Amino acid sequence: MGNRYIKINENDNVAITVNAIPAGTIIMDDILANQDIPQGHKIALCNIEEGQPIIRYGVTLGYALHSTKKGDWINEHMLELPIPPALDEMQFATNLVEELPEPPARTFMGYPNKDGEYAGTRNILGIVTTVQCVTGVLNNAVKRIKKELLPKYPKVDDVVAINHAYGCGVAINAPEAIIPIRMLQNMVKHPNFGGETMIISLGCEKLTLDMLLDSEYNTSDNVVTFQNENGHQAIMAEIMKMAENKLKRLNERVRVELPLSELCIGLQCGGSDAFSGVTANPSAGYAADMLVNAGATVMFSEVTEVRDGVHIIAERCVNEEVGKKLADEMKWYDQYLNNGQVDRSANPTPGNKKGGLSNIVEKAMGSIAKSGSSPIVEVLSPGERPTKKGMIFAATPASDFVCGSCQLSSGMTLQVFMTGRGTPYGLEAAPVIKVCSRDDMKNMWQDLIDVNAGPIATGEATIQEIGTQLFNEIIDVASGRKQTFAEQYEIYNDFTLFNPAPIT
Repeated sequence: MGNRYIKINENDNVAITVNAIPAGTIIMDDILANQDIPQGHKIALCNIEEGQPIIRYGVTLGYALHSTKKGDWINEHMLELPIPPALDEMQFATNLVEELPEPPARTFMGYPNKDGEYAGTRNILGIVTTVQCVTGVLNNAVKRIKKELLPKYPKVDDVVAINHAYGCGVAINAPEAIIPIRMLQNMVKHPNFGGETMIISLGCEKLTLDMLLDSEYNTSDNVVTFQNENGHQAIMAEIMKMAENKLKRLNERVRVELPLSELCIGLQCGGSDAFSGVTANPSAGYAADMLVNAGATVMFSEVTEVRDGVHIIAERCVNEEVGKKLADEMKWYDQYLNNGQVDRSANPTPGNKKGGLSNIVEKAMGSIAKSGSSPIVEVLSPGERPTKKGMIFAATPASDFVCGSCQLSSGMTLQVFMTGRGTPYGLEAAPVIKVCSRDDMKNMWQDLIDVNAGPIATGEATIQEIGTQLFNEIIDVASGRKQTFAEQYEIYNDFTLFNPAPIT
């Protein structure tokens, strides 16, 4: 018989069930389930009095709202949320791991870009818009480009429009407007677009071309402005003409063997469950450590899903400058939530709770596992581009769609997405490898999940084995030797800007 429960830390007073446990089942030596306990949910390993801490991962998830007996089911209704870690008392650079696992490869086949830019994992004609007003016409143009032009240029993988709900009717000079503007500025330079990005403008929007583009890129070779053209047919003709010129040049790009130092990977989790922090996320963390060892840039994100473990992250920051940036990003987000009259407790979803995650503390402790153990060399504000290589914390919202879009703007060219409950999530501008946390998920979604970390929970595989499998999957997908299921089925979520600034 496989594992029946998983206890993470010797100090834990709860464990999670590997499978659903009927009442009356003997879990371990002297512990008998007092109620039916769903898969992945917590069982008390001892009597816990009212007000005492409930401990998993060796940390206090919360305090018992009432006395609990050994063998009881512990769920989200039984915990009082603890105070979050203080941000002004964190220690930096006290846990810097120097020995990382050796990677099985140090190169991949990618599309080189100009010096200093990450390499592309895909060869895409990217089209960035300045304002939502142009979306309807552009979408029709993209259909024509894919049908009439793309087949002539077989070395180009796709045509992707970066549509968004920004550009006009917004407080363009508000301090926080820097975030959506920066995201769009950086999407113009996305490595998978090969320096051939098209810009589609209306002509009267607040997000002007000189705000979006470097002066050398703001030319008629790269920009179509609708209000300068004589009607719909003229607009379409100009878009098609520019697209063909761009496709010709993109078709000349070729994959070459490159060091992993030219690869930028994003890590994200969504639809998490209680297994995520013990199977899928640690496996991703192991793969991430190998990537960092090989020189790659790896970013992990989601502020609210780090907040309760931020002191652990701070210890891995390489110096005080990086640590203070981490604290500043946490403070900004605390205030952002406070302005909306909510706090971090708004994060867990009904699906998270059904999957055994009682609160944001438990979710956060599992979430940070995807970052592995590498030293953190830089902290980014939303949509910023990295200036260093290695493990990076990219501060973003936890929303799957917004986080993914922020990571794209930061230059991520392939994302690894861990899930416990399941999501068909995908990104159009970069491939997404989906990793599930349990066998049941893979069995249900065989043709949506790329890597299954479930065997770790049942004791049939180790974190190191699944992490190495994932590393190899990353190299194969980045090199174009494999397509993810999301790519095969063209499952793509919208590009979603993070805009905390006012809409006028």
